[in-house]
Amino acid sequence: MKKTGTVYLVGAGPGDPDLLTLRAARLLEHAELVVHDGLVDPAVLALAPPAAELVSVAKSRARHTLAQDQINALLVREARAGRDVVRLKGGDPLVFGRGGEEAEACRFAGVPVEIVPGISAANGAAAAAQITLTHRDASSVVSFVAGQCKGLAEQDWAGLADKGRTLVIYMGVKTAPQIAEKLMGDGLAPDMPVAVIENACRPEMRVLRGPLAALPDLVVRERVKSPALIVIGEVTAREDAVVAQLMETMA
Repeated sequence: MKKTGTVYLVGAGPGDPDLLTLRAARLLEHAELVVHDGLVDPAVLALAPPAAELVSVAKSRARHTLAQDQINALLVREARAGRDVVRLKGGDPLVFGRGGEEAEACRFAGVPVEIVPGISAANGAAAAAQITLTHRDASSVVSFVAGQCKGLAEQDWAGLADKGRTLVIYMGVKTAPQIAEKLMGDGLAPDMPVAVIENACRPEMRVLRGPLAALPDLVVRERVKSPALIVIGEVTAREDAVVAQLMETMA
């Protein structure tokens, strides 16, 4: 009887392979089967051995290669066949990565599962853009929300991006108009600073800034595409505030 393999739910970080944890890099370098998301950078996948089988289960807003229950079944089936499976996910598996669902499916099926955390997209993007998510003078609370989740219009986001708070929105490019309308409808000032970070931690990274009211136009004008995060709050304008303070001191 074949020994059941282990499913490793591995965080691939925000893009740069140098930001993988040592555990993630070691698992990938010895992988036999890698089941990966579409947003995992090719440079990360290149760390797998040439003989490793790479299976893409890419998801997009309009098309899924495999439905989530099919991905769960794939992981369980391969592990039961005796193969160790590296399930590679962008960012951290448990932050909008459906890692919890996949871990539950493995445990229910009696398949050993290990979760290897990764640098989340929010932490990686903020660091690459040099945006501090918290700051003693600007923010003591950080909230993460999904911009494509079901029932977006019915969700209560009131207070998430008020003064002294930072809001990070995952998967919000396509719904930027609804997001801006929702936040301003909940009382957030139209001139609240916003940053859009596209392709964080990659050579083609862009950081676009503007007021909340102009977010939809910014996304369209600059042709922003995923992967991209939206950061809303005074912390996104800290650099401008510091420069202004310095100029005032020198005057």
